[in-house]
Amino acid sequence: MSARAYDRILKVSRTVADLDAAGDVRPAHVAEAVGYRSLDRTFRT
Repeated sequence: MSARAYDRILKVSRTVADLDAAGDVRPAHVAEAVGYRSLDRTFRT
């Protein structure tokens, strides 16, 4: 994974945690962000 991809996953993880009203980023938030990344790569043309 590139540094850029890692940074984007962390940013999305923070957003997911914020939407979950969590004070910190949990493994579940990171997993959800990784899932969104795989969806993005699947539907990108």
